[in-house]
Amino acid sequence: MKSSASTRIFEALEAFRIEIPSWGFANTGTRFGKFLQPAAATTTEEKFSDAAEVHRVTGICPTIALHVLWDLPQGLTSTKEISALSTGYGIQPGSINPNLFQDQTYKHGSFGNPDASIRKRALEHTKDSIEIAQRLNSRDISMWFADGSNYPGTANIRRRKAWFEDGLREAHSHLSPDQRLLIEYKPFEPAFYHTDIADWGMAIHLARTAGPQAKVLVDTGHHYQSQNIEQIVAWLLSEEMLGGFHFNDRRYADDDLTIGSIDPYQVFRIFHEILFYEWENDTEADIAYMIDQSHNLKGKIEETIQTVTIAQQLFAKAALVDHQAVSQAQDCCDLIGAESLLQDAFNTDVRPIIREWRQSKGLPSDPLKAFLESGYLERITKERSARNAQNVSSYA
Repeated sequence: MKSSASTRIFEALEAFRIEIPSWGFANTGTRFGKFLQPAAATTTEEKFSDAAEVHRVTGICPTIALHVLWDLPQGLTSTKEISALSTGYGIQPGSINPNLFQDQTYKHGSFGNPDASIRKRALEHTKDSIEIAQRLNSRDISMWFADGSNYPGTANIRRRKAWFEDGLREAHSHLSPDQRLLIEYKPFEPAFYHTDIADWGMAIHLARTAGPQAKVLVDTGHHYQSQNIEQIVAWLLSEEMLGGFHFNDRRYADDDLTIGSIDPYQVFRIFHEILFYEWENDTEADIAYMIDQSHNLKGKIEETIQTVTIAQQLFAKAALVDHQAVSQAQDCCDLIGAESLLQDAFNTDVRPIIREWRQSKGLPSDPLKAFLESGYLERITKERSARNAQNVSSYA
């Protein structure tokens, strides 16, 4: 017979799913260049294959986030290939991510560009992305903009705000009833003087302006140092405007490090706020949990598996918090008692129970070990190394 702790963790793990990004399997880098890996995926099919391997050993990653320019280079025409890959590898398309930052056209912005023809082009790409999602039965379209300016006086901030309101409202009108528009914010980079969607307040305003199917997407790296992200999460939950996450970790700002590698307690606190909200309101929050981080130096698949298992552990720890006891401690201002309930849950070693849950599902008790012993890495390294060696990595 399972203990109450085991039961709570089992129930939490049954519901926890996390989406992995296609670009996490490809060669990525910094602003100064890439460090190439011989086993990195060089095609969309290889990304699906790698994602299927992660799901095989973890059992909780049934979807892959897709980037329109990188994974669907022919736009709508590419959806046939994606559907075939999804069927072949048993991995479903997840969130669809338009690219409104890479093309030379967007040098001075996309939705916020002073040139009306470029704003129209950005909107058409977004509408195409929404149709791509519809054809692939994908619910979420994740909108991140690099728009902003680097120098005072070089951009009309209020006009750009109005252009964003108009563009997102028009994009929202093309959603099907079951789709969502997730609006992501970022305080800086690549724009350093002002960013058009710099914080959650701007994002929530634009989401509300766009329409009822627009929500806010929180990237845990997109905040100033020491910012209280779980407070933002709590406010967005209260306003019913939290749509999803891009999880990663940071030492300074948008470092895109492995989740939990720097501050696992922060991720735990975020999960706690979500589960506490669900307990208080007797409802399940409709939140998409997604990974968005750079695997520049660590092995691509290995870090993805590491990320997924750490996220699973932190979610399980948060599930151990006694919400009734926390609520009572808060009401009587028992500061030490309330905080200790969180600390005790965070300090619990949940790995044995998670291993037990995996075994009950016929999954490997140690996903990373199972992957490393499978021979998959050796095989793809041999198959892909020549193609990866031909790539040129240079900053200038």
